[in-house]
Amino acid sequence: MLRLIIILPIFLLIAAGGLAQQISLLTTGRTVSLRGLSVVNDRVLWVSGSGGTVGRSVDSGKTWIWNTVNQYKKTDFRDIEAFSEMEAVIMGITEPAVILRTTDGGKSWTKTFEDSSKTCFLDAMDFSGENGIVVGDPLKGKIFFAETANRGATWNTKIPSGFDTTSGGESFFAASGTNCLIKKEINNSDFFSYFLVSGGKKSCLYISSGPTHPGLRFPLWLDQGGETTGANSIAINPYHTGKVVIVGGDFSHDTSRYRNAVLIQLFPFSQRFPDVPPHGYRSCVEYINNTQLICCGTSGVDFSDDSGLRWKQISGLSLHVCKKAPAGTIVYLAGAGGTVARLQF
Repeated sequence: MLRLIIILPIFLLIAAGGLAQQISLLTTGRTVSLRGLSVVNDRVLWVSGSGGTVGRSVDSGKTWIWNTVNQYKKTDFRDIEAFSEMEAVIMGITEPAVILRTTDGGKSWTKTFEDSSKTCFLDAMDFSGENGIVVGDPLKGKIFFAETANRGATWNTKIPSGFDTTSGGESFFAASGTNCLIKKEINNSDFFSYFLVSGGKKSCLYISSGPTHPGLRFPLWLDQGGETTGANSIAINPYHTGKVVIVGGDFSHDTSRYRNAVLIQLFPFSQRFPDVPPHGYRSCVEYINNTQLICCGTSGVDFSDDSGLRWKQISGLSLHVCKKAPAGTIVYLAGAGGTVARLQF
């Protein structure tokens, strides 16, 4: 009897640990690929993707309003940034490269940026309050970069210090809208830093110039050298801005774990590989809190509870992007087949 009393609690702990993190589907079955995801708070989230598709939920994903944006039914909207249940900005990648804005929940859209040339390809956006950035593939060695100070109502193209040159064959992946970040300097409320990660023939971390440093470019240890290799996503620890996690790999071999993640320490810069890397190519990574992270890709979803040192696969679902609202508690994911899911933990 004593033996049973001792063993039973251990069994229950193991079972509970095995069920600690799960992916729960909220909606699926649409013939669209969703790569844009923006979580305003635990109730309000927006998604965007192929076929001019935009979706919105105001009840934590229980019900959805789906729209196809007029005149853009063939556009792939690979990123979306939402400010409320009524206001959002979406980014179409190419031909035309376009940014649209709504203030009525997606009923109507206003065009705030367009480049119809075949050479312009937009990859990702990020916002911090009113201020935002958009990044595009390099053209003739120059990174496409634009910024806004009014929630995407107008955009100004520029080349920040440190972003002026790239290597041949270096590019940015429009995989999840998370290869760029804008962060307000802690000690300077009027100053923003920009972070970009690239892939292709070279994979690098770019940091714009700041009060204490010039524009910086750091080669990364990630898999690189081919058109499908390199960094896809960057996340900065919200509790320790000097700690960074970057994921990617080779999306043409999406189960390969070779050099698909690096852990970065900034100022001074250093990088290391995880002790246990994610279980394949990963297109997006997100901090949940100071020590817990989630990353996802076409071959599954991984979770870490030790700041990215060790990753365990918790799902084999093909999901492109994962996000949590800065003040929220729920982590949402989106991907192929019109799938939207949430992390249960």
